Amino acid sequence: MRTVTGADLAREPFLDGMRSADLRRLATAARFTEFAAGRRIFSESDPAERFWLLLEGTVIVDLHAPRRGAVIIDTFGPGSVLGWSWLFRPHQWHFGGVATTPVRAIEFDGRLVRTLCAVDPSMGYELTRRFAELVVERLETAQARLTELPETVADGDAPSRFPHGAGGVAASWYERH
Repeated sequence: MRTVTGADLAREPFLDGMRSADLRRLATAARFTEFAAGRRIFSESDPAERFWLLLEGTVIVDLHAPRRGAVIIDTFGPGSVLGWSWLFRPHQWHFGGVATTPVRAIEFDGRLVRTLCAVDPSMGYELTRRFAELVVERLETAQARLTELPETVADGDAPSRFPHGAGGVAASWYERH
């Protein structure tokens, strides 16, 4: 695969508006990667040292719940950022991620990105600000979905009854596997 460039990163919505010099530095910590459908990309509680910008495909984010098994939290596709745990201590995944279709992505080495941010605090601030906004957005989405849960979910209905992220492609993927 070819090398990731600052120009590649400039096309990604999450990095839109970042300085060209910062994008070139970030590109040194990035590589193109692919995941087959059904591949677990990361697992809850494992060390988190990577994050991805999704170019193609779909990934579900899940959580293991006692007596219920895997519960789908959300589904992400092209243009999405996958993973923020690499940035915040203890650098451990809070959820898991599974490719539900073939995925093509830009993968970043989180340790190297943290080092680049420490060397250039201005870039570090900008990237941390973007990830903090992402975390808030995802928490707000989760909160909205929780308020929409049918009452029967509390009584132990299957995750496929969830009104958004657990339906469609993601729920049918779990039913097949």
